Amino acid sequence: MKPRFFEISVQEIVKETEDCLSILFDIPEKFEVDFNFKSGQYLTLKAHIENQEVRRSYSLCSEPSSKTHKIAIKRIENGIFSSYAHKHLKVGDSIEVMAPSGNFQHIPNAINAKNYVLFAAGSGITPILSILKSILRHEPNSHVSLIYGNKGINSIIFKEEIEALKNSFINQMSVVHILSRENLGNALQQGRIDKNKCLMLLKTYFNGTIIDDVFICGPEQMTLDIRDVMLDQGLKSQQIHLELFGTGHDQKHKVKRVLENKADSKIKLFMDGDEYEFDLNTNDVSILDAAQKTGVDVPYACKGGVCCTCKAKVLEGTVNMDVNYALEQDEVDDGYILTCQAHPMTKSVVVSFDE
Repeated sequence: MKPRFFEISVQEIVKETEDCLSILFDIPEKFEVDFNFKSGQYLTLKAHIENQEVRRSYSLCSEPSSKTHKIAIKRIENGIFSSYAHKHLKVGDSIEVMAPSGNFQHIPNAINAKNYVLFAAGSGITPILSILKSILRHEPNSHVSLIYGNKGINSIIFKEEIEALKNSFINQMSVVHILSRENLGNALQQGRIDKNKCLMLLKTYFNGTIIDDVFICGPEQMTLDIRDVMLDQGLKSQQIHLELFGTGHDQKHKVKRVLENKADSKIKLFMDGDEYEFDLNTNDVSILDAAQKTGVDVPYACKGGVCCTCKAKVLEGTVNMDVNYALEQDEVDDGYILTCQAHPMTKSVVVSFDE
């Protein structure tokens, strides 16, 4: 479907840490249904900055039953959108926001009696906090352990809210902070969350405990390290849920692409019942980028294979993706692709955003 953005007002801005703001949006009643969401999902924001359209996705840190929509934006060095938000965005401003989306999500079930382990680092806490609150408030028989990595005490985003949750759900929640640049007096809580740290945490805090589900959000290496450890511990891939905040995009992830007969590809694209056709004659341009160059208003946000906004289905032909951090294997098996990462492998490819 064509991307639809809504004009939404900023209701509140809070400085959570030195380099992180939380932003609460005022969703008009007429848009409430459009903005229903599941814990873990994100909003895509759009703004025109320095004569260019810039889109960024930010995870919701609020919990669906609260009927609020709050995100956090951490200032990134040379980050166009984050710098704009920190310097210029103010209460009362309107900004274009796409309805909630994303596959990284948790749907609570009151009958669950599960042990959840949630890993986050830095601003990766945003979707994790939403999931944490959802479990605590709607699964009274479940237990949640939060392992949260940061540089230091003052860089812990939502520190007071996390402490308040722990105090309110004292028998249902535990928290372990890991700091890379400060000493909490416990070697286990010092350093970065890597494979060794993850193994030590499991041995110390979860020895003999059955872990039912793991949710991970943070830098690529940390996320993949934890995933690998959990798989080695016997968890199935369906029990491990990932969301990446920032990827290396280096060549080790690139897939070598060879077009059959090295010919140009003809791309046919369906969206909202309309049909578009264009030629794609280079392996260096994705189907998404090629569509944009022809003037097609295709949905996108990160262009990094992370957010899933540009998801579509291949109806004919074959494509290859450079990276895929968003689609589950069953979705890939069903023909779904991230068009921002997809390149044609055959002379003709038909893609639909309407499936």
